[in-house]
Amino acid sequence: MLEEKTSVFADLLEKDGVNIPQVGDIIKGTVVTASKSEVVLDIDGVLMGVVRGPELYAEVDEYANLKPGDQAEAAVLETENEGGHIELSFRQVGQEKAWEALREAFKEKETVKIRIIDANKGGLLARYCQINGFLPVSQLAPENYPRISGGDKSKILEKLKSFVGRDFEVSVITLNEDENKIIFSEKDVWNKKQKPALDRYNVGMVVDGRITAITNFGVFLNFDDGMEGLIHISEIAWQRIDSPNELFKVGDHIKAEIVSIDGSKIFLSSKKLQEDPWQEASAKYSVGQTVSGTVVKLNPFGLFVKLDEEIHGLAHISQLNLAGKEKLSDLFKSGEVRDFEIVSISPSEHRLGLKLADDKKEAKKKGSKTKKDDITEEVKVEVTEDKKQKEEKAEKKVVEVKDKKKEEKAAE
Repeated sequence: MLEEKTSVFADLLEKDGVNIPQVGDIIKGTVVTASKSEVVLDIDGVLMGVVRGPELYAEVDEYANLKPGDQAEAAVLETENEGGHIELSFRQVGQEKAWEALREAFKEKETVKIRIIDANKGGLLARYCQINGFLPVSQLAPENYPRISGGDKSKILEKLKSFVGRDFEVSVITLNEDENKIIFSEKDVWNKKQKPALDRYNVGMVVDGRITAITNFGVFLNFDDGMEGLIHISEIAWQRIDSPNELFKVGDHIKAEIVSIDGSKIFLSSKKLQEDPWQEASAKYSVGQTVSGTVVKLNPFGLFVKLDEEIHGLAHISQLNLAGKEKLSDLFKSGEVRDFEIVSISPSEHRLGLKLADDKKEAKKKGSKTKKDDITEEVKVEVTEDKKQKEEKAEKKVVEVKDKKKEEKAAE
């Protein structure tokens, strides 16, 4: 009976030139009423449509704050529901609009806002209007990059999880709808913002900033309200250091010189603001000189040796008198003091070559050999003296016997 009424109603509408929407059609209507649970649309002043529950879609701006009189597009789910209205969906249209926005952002290199919903060791799971994507760790802006000293993976993950629930401004760097693969980049947006500001800086300028992070390869310095640069470990001090933590801690205020600007990246040097101790090295040291040095590190190719607080030298493995299958770790220990001879010095290249001057192991061997020889000689002397004493006693006895025979013969 209902189908007959619907058919009659449809016929009447067609006679009046009104098209009946079909399932899957996208239609536009005027909002009559709007609430968090339901939105009613007037379609061409003839039909009424309703959007309910999960089919409401607040993620796209045009559906977020609808009010009476607003125009809105919706997809047809059913041509007639239990109330005689067309059942509509904002969600289906909203998803397509979201994809269109992503396509436009990818094509025009525009930014979009995403929300972080989860994290793993590789990066952040993000969502744009119910469309999921991924923000890799490598694509985070410097201020959000997890610079954890030592690279502790559990601490890195902990840092990443702290971003869950936050909104990030990003660009779309990969968009593959067939595989539903979307990659976002926060670093790309940061680079674009930083690039114009870089025009104020030149190589050779000195900046004053605060250390925001310390890594195994260097320290990051924040200066001039938002600018950031890297002081590589090789540019921290003139002497060799194993870790930036030896000299700095997060929060320290230091000055540094700009040594390079590569794209949007600034590279700094703190050692350039210090006097180069190698300029005086030739006055303090010379080839052939024997010096006392502290072994600071053992490497497969030799020893790093500290001559003083600023000057460190290298004793190559070929200059350490190793024999056979001997290992450096068997003969040398970090922290021990040994005598070395300077074999080369190049202040301009900050290099100083050394060789071992005292071979304790050989001396020990020689010492052992001498002691053994001494013992042998002592034994030889004792044997010789004992033999001599026996021979003297034998000779004496022979003499005594001869004398006795002479006396007996004389008595006869």
